[in-house]
Amino acid sequence: MEKLEFFNKFSNPVLVVDTQTMEVKYRNNAFKRDFSDFSTLKKFSHKLNCEICLLDNSEWEYHSPIVQAIKSKESFVTHISYQDKNEDFRYYDINAIKRRKYTIIFFQDVTSKIKYEKLLEEKKSVDLKCQLLDEDIRSLESIKQKAQSQAIKMALINKISNIMRESIDISSIILPTLKELSVIFGAFRAYYAEYNINNNIFKITQTLDDEEIGMPIMFDSMVMRKIGNKEISHTRCLKEFMSAKPFKESTLRIVLPIYHMTELLGVVVLVSRQRRELNEELDILENISSQLGTALVHAKLYKKNLETVEELKKTLKELNDTQLQLINSEKMASLGQLIAGVAHEINTPVAAIKSNNEIFTKLIQKISDDKLLKLFNDINSTDKEAIQRINQLVVSLKKFVRLDEAELQDADINKELDLTLDLIRHETKHRITIEKNYGNIPMVKCYPNMLNQVFMNILVNACQAIENEGIITITTTFENKSLKISIKDTGRGIKDTEKIFLAGYTTKSAGIGTGLGLAISSKIIAKHKGKIEVKSEVGIGSEFIITIPSE
Repeated sequence: MEKLEFFNKFSNPVLVVDTQTMEVKYRNNAFKRDFSDFSTLKKFSHKLNCEICLLDNSEWEYHSPIVQAIKSKESFVTHISYQDKNEDFRYYDINAIKRRKYTIIFFQDVTSKIKYEKLLEEKKSVDLKCQLLDEDIRSLESIKQKAQSQAIKMALINKISNIMRESIDISSIILPTLKELSVIFGAFRAYYAEYNINNNIFKITQTLDDEEIGMPIMFDSMVMRKIGNKEISHTRCLKEFMSAKPFKESTLRIVLPIYHMTELLGVVVLVSRQRRELNEELDILENISSQLGTALVHAKLYKKNLETVEELKKTLKELNDTQLQLINSEKMASLGQLIAGVAHEINTPVAAIKSNNEIFTKLIQKISDDKLLKLFNDINSTDKEAIQRINQLVVSLKKFVRLDEAELQDADINKELDLTLDLIRHETKHRITIEKNYGNIPMVKCYPNMLNQVFMNILVNACQAIENEGIITITTTFENKSLKISIKDTGRGIKDTEKIFLAGYTTKSAGIGTGLGLAISSKIIAKHKGKIEVKSEVGIGSEFIITIPSE
């Protein structure tokens, strides 16, 4: 395991064992050298002997000092003897430390010390014995401190590594890392500053206290030189950076450059009042720097991918909206051309009929027969009404499409609703009752031809939803500087109201509906900065509510 290879730096044997399974996970080079005949942990245990047994257990294997060291719940220290393949005895002090699921056992060879002790005992040289004993105690304490320090380093690196692996959000990577480092180094200031290659400055982007975000900072030439060489700067200074206010006393400042390959991403800055030299901690910082650089690049790539996806979604929505507008524009343009042609064709024969009607009006006055005169007057009156109806329809059609009205203008919405109702009279005649609850509303700035199209779509849908006879109620009100139009029917209702404004969705049978009417209506109301809502209950009917702000 790569993370345990640093134990090879130890000159004394080190054995790493899984506490639960008692499986040997690692042996350093010194262990392989001293115990070259090692094969299994069980056979190795048979060759070890200890004067005392700390574990209360009847099984004989628990009397092995190595098993005691693994099974003990606390750190374990004892003295053992070992019989090698040449039947010679060697003596060791073992120190077992618990770290997560591992038991790390350090062996200190004290064979020479034991032999010296025997020799000193024979010669009764108490002074020499005490001197050697003191030296060994100091040596053991030194080894113990080193082991503890290495274990702490490993735990910290693993913790920060887990933080980086579990998140792809930049803040969720940097902030926990700053917290851990501030605890280790006793920092009262900890932040990450991103590097800007264009102007060669750093900008604070993450701090523990959310202060000074966005502040540009610069360091002196010596620190910049170290950053450029990928070296950690750790000095006592009075100023945190060049433009900062000086401290009242010198403080420890650590500047950790964060690189990804050859690209400088930024720096982590720690400011502490502790007075100590950084030795072993530099290894921790170098390891964290490397991991943090990789994690930040991955997080930035993920964020960029998310932004790209959002941009594509936005572009797709704009394309769909543009497609609807093009369809609607083409539809209205074609309708306008058709109506202009039809109006021209209708006006010619209507003019002739009107002229004949006027001549007929003059001629019938000369008829002396009263019954015949009454009959012709009734026919003439019916013809006049028919001519007026045809003229009114032509005028209504022209007003409805008014393609030349592309600018906002004041309009009376009540009249526009009446205009639309005029055009769909063939749908409502003898079948549907129109109830008008028109309010006293002011003129509203809008695109009348577009709103007429919305009214037409909703009213025709309402007529088609009423299978036999029914009622359509139209209500207009004005309150809170907004115009509200309600069109309610007694039709069959809509089952799924969430999709009706989507392009292509229709509740009508094939060949009747295209699914574009309400989608276009929704876009038209949005163009007026308003909103369109629908309330519907199957078997009861539907109500469309349009709200348009007047300002």
